[in-house]
Amino acid sequence: MKLLNSFGPNPRMVRMFTLEKGLNLDSEDLDILGGENRAEPYLKKNPGGQMPALELDDGTIIAETTTICEYLEELNPTPVLIGSNAEERANTRMWIRRVELNITEHMYNGFRFSEGLDLFRDRMICIPEAADGLKKKARAGRELLDGLMTGREYIAGDTFTLADGILYCCMDFARGVGQPIDDDLGNLSAWFERIHARDSATGSLHPAAAEVKMAG
Repeated sequence: MKLLNSFGPNPRMVRMFTLEKGLNLDSEDLDILGGENRAEPYLKKNPGGQMPALELDDGTIIAETTTICEYLEELNPTPVLIGSNAEERANTRMWIRRVELNITEHMYNGFRFSEGLDLFRDRMICIPEAADGLKKKARAGRELLDGLMTGREYIAGDTFTLADGILYCCMDFARGVGQPIDDDLGNLSAWFERIHARDSATGSLHPAAAEVKMAG
């Protein structure tokens, strides 16, 4: 199998996951800033055009970041990053859902519809007038999570999970493009610094990150 890879917070999340797993996947890099993922032949593999995707040896394509990570965990169950039993997996998935619905999707669209508008206006439907409201919704989601994290170091409990990686890669990217880290949210700010110090956080950055001055 190989990872169809690029710059960006979502491909970074999969790279971070594989580093935490100790996996070394073959990869093929696409120029996402140049729109290579929005043209043939990639669209034949992944009609949505999103990055990344996982191409299996028989040509099967698995897209969507969380789905790719869940597939890799099923093949490589240790170290556990989603769960070792049904209850643990359900708990992690619950927190992933909360993070994605309440925070990261609002943060990403807040960027796409404002600071990233020139890049995305021809790639998707953009609603510039919604950008400020989406950023406010993301802030409210972070405030809620900050309170829920009182007394624990990680989002889903006592250990690093996929939920932590998903939010970290989003927040690290967004802080450089108009949505800074919330220093006034003590629990979340301390959590970010803990994740930022992990080897996988540094190791997952794409070589283009320094050039474009964005964390992806």
